[in-house]
Amino acid sequence: MNVFTYMFYSREVKFGEERYEKTTKKLRDSINLVSAKLAEADYFSLEHNENAQNYFDNSASGGKVILFEKLIPVVTEKLLDFNSNPKGNPYTGQDQIGPNKFIINKVKILNHRWIIADYSNGELWGEVLLKYFVDNDDNITFEVNQTWLYQK
Repeated sequence: MNVFTYMFYSREVKFGEERYEKTTKKLRDSINLVSAKLAEADYFSLEHNENAQNYFDNSASGGKVILFEKLIPVVTEKLLDFNSNPKGNPYTGQDQIGPNKFIINKVKILNHRWIIADYSNGELWGEVLLKYFVDNDDNITFEVNQTWLYQK
């Protein structure tokens, strides 16, 4: 009986350790995969584009420095503020179809000049590519470059 008990518990510990190692390896591989996918997805973003960030550093020419960390939420908020327009957000590039207006739902600032945004009116969805400009007085203007409305 003692031999049986000893063998059972010694193998149980070994089995538990092997299972722990396999699970840990799987989790590490999953974390590495997710990290790689996140890095790939954020490749086109102002947060990770040093050349685009340097565009806002005009200190060499006697200008001012615009911090991109503060610029991103300001640009996003300004663009989303146009959703309150009774005819819908003019930067969707779409006129109102039916009773619902088109509003921008999600915004991604790609670099120092481009924004991609998702918009909808509750029934139809689309995407728009915008140009944005920040002048010396920190005024932000937008320009619709291209828009796409998906079919139902």
